[in-house]
Amino acid sequence: MSKAYWVAHVDVKDVGGYAAYISANKAAFDKFGAKFIVRGGAQEQLEGKSRARTVVIEFPDLATARACYDSAEYQAAKALREPFSFADLVIVEGYDV
Repeated sequence: MSKAYWVAHVDVKDVGGYAAYISANKAAFDKFGAKFIVRGGAQEQLEGKSRARTVVIEFPDLATARACYDSAEYQAAKALREPFSFADLVIVEGYDV
């Protein structure tokens, strides 16, 4: 079974307000076995458009990644994030060689 990933591009409008989201999302990510691969480090935009912050989170599989997004825990965290940021988020299935 292939792993799956959340790939998010985020612009944070208010770092202080966004901090509450970071604290709150831990419950959902712990519950669904999420592992941060990229968490807003330095980036270099080479083509197209993006946002200031990129996050990649690994999950055991596509169903688990979706279940995490749909969970009450993540939806509560997301409600804390939305007033303080703009985000584009996709869930993508990994590629097994």
